[in-house]
Amino acid sequence: MRRLIAHLFASCLVLTACAEVPEVPDGTPAAKPVIMGTRGPLTDKQSKALFAKLGPDAQDMLQRHLAVEQAVAETPLLAGNKTRILEDGPATFRAMFEAIRAAHDHVNLEYFILEDVQSDGASLGDLLTAKRQQGVQINVIYDSYGSIDTPQPFFDRLTKAGINVLQYHPFNPLDAMAGGYSPNDRDHRKILVVDGRLAIVGGVNLSTAYTSAGPGHPARPDQPNTLPWRDTDMQIEGPAVAQLQHLFLDQWLGQKGPALDSRTFFPVLAEKGKEAVRIIGSSPDSGQPRFYVTLLSAIRTAQKRVWLNTAYFVPTHQEMEDLIAAARRGADVRIVLPDASDSTLAIDVQHSRYEDLLEAGVRIYETHDQILHSKSAAIDGVWSVIGSSNFDHRSVIFNDEVDAVTVGGDTAKALEALFEKDFAKANRIELAAWKERPFAEKMREIIARTSQSML
Repeated sequence: MRRLIAHLFASCLVLTACAEVPEVPDGTPAAKPVIMGTRGPLTDKQSKALFAKLGPDAQDMLQRHLAVEQAVAETPLLAGNKTRILEDGPATFRAMFEAIRAAHDHVNLEYFILEDVQSDGASLGDLLTAKRQQGVQINVIYDSYGSIDTPQPFFDRLTKAGINVLQYHPFNPLDAMAGGYSPNDRDHRKILVVDGRLAIVGGVNLSTAYTSAGPGHPARPDQPNTLPWRDTDMQIEGPAVAQLQHLFLDQWLGQKGPALDSRTFFPVLAEKGKEAVRIIGSSPDSGQPRFYVTLLSAIRTAQKRVWLNTAYFVPTHQEMEDLIAAARRGADVRIVLPDASDSTLAIDVQHSRYEDLLEAGVRIYETHDQILHSKSAAIDGVWSVIGSSNFDHRSVIFNDEVDAVTVGGDTAKALEALFEKDFAKANRIELAAWKERPFAEKMREIIARTSQSML
């Protein structure tokens, strides 16, 4: 009930909000892309060697796109990272719990939804309090709207154990009506940083939804809360972890959290692998939607393929234009989308976009018997991203988001293998059959598009 009241109130304010999706010009800055190593910027020779490993066809795309990405991201592309893709909630929870158990100094968590999840019989609350008793500093940021259904005693227990707990933008309708803040500004990020050396980032919330379905829990397609959730996270070790740590600390300070002992937050990080990673933190306060701009640039410069999935497909007009243009110039554009969601309105808007995309040659796949919550993209086999940003207006205009961009063949190959699994299990939408859907559905979709700025 609390979530329903908050959602209705926020939706009313969206209708009167003046925020709009900005127009992103199609152009390449003159700046040359720079890649940072552990000892400073890579030389031209070192950069060329890194690009050469990715193949000659990828070099032109990367050179043009990375100049745009560098101009808007305000974070460098860092070489020397080891990445591991984590498929779905249970696998991600196991990796998280393992990393937290191994913590010696600190654990920082920033999550839209934070609940007392379990992994292999252990609960998050028990694990965090046990590590705090061992002297490990634990700091937690949770979104007040995203976690509105989490029982308050869970947070009270963490605080009593000596864990620093910070609520992002506590929901207060009276303050909102007085102009104190917008309830639409939400911390949609999902970040775990352990000892400043290992991080996990992506679309997976610390939510019991990931374990409420599956073996022993019969799924019903008409009841989304009974379906298993499909999601993607990435574990990172190496220099890029520091960028996630900075993002967490900036959020803490911006929300005026209590003073933290951050002296050990930024250890010297050696190279751990071959992948170049850039963390992009987007926020309404940054002046421009950083990830939105870089995603459009990646699609515009793609030469071979654009594969993406998203939980909520409510594209802006430029996202539609760029996907269609990529398909028409011969790129293999494929989109994996849900056929069921916790937002039926988003599904209707999503469906209203299919015909234009299909006519341009975009291949659309709908998952079934699950809730797709993943947000990832793989472009030309060399540039990939896993994060919290959806393909919707809310991620562009209102939310604080985090996305991990990787330049490297190994990560792209692993992510593409995950896409291939999704393609094989999903239903492909065919244009001829789609045009024959009932007229009532088409009208419902058209009406839903009038509310797309809310989604």
